[in-house]
Amino acid sequence: MDHIVTVQEVVTAFAGWLEPTEAELDAIERELPLIAAEMEELDVRIALLDRTPTEMDQRRVRRAHHKVLAERAALANRVASGEAA
Repeated sequence: MDHIVTVQEVVTAFAGWLEPTEAELDAIERELPLIAAEMEELDVRIALLDRTPTEMDQRRVRRAHHKVLAERAALANRVASGEAA
């Protein structure tokens, strides 16, 4: 019978290197409005997977998609202006 040996020591030995840096955390925080908008759009699309979309549903999808586009544009403008650097 072969023994199963864990490699936790090897994996956790480098745990400090696996943590995000302050710069990466700041970038994630700057992108949170976009992430939230994308999640909202995904929620709308998931809700419509099992039914035929009505006109109101199609409006919800368009509205959510436009919100994602607006957040992407706002993030790009912040990066271009140097605010997010």
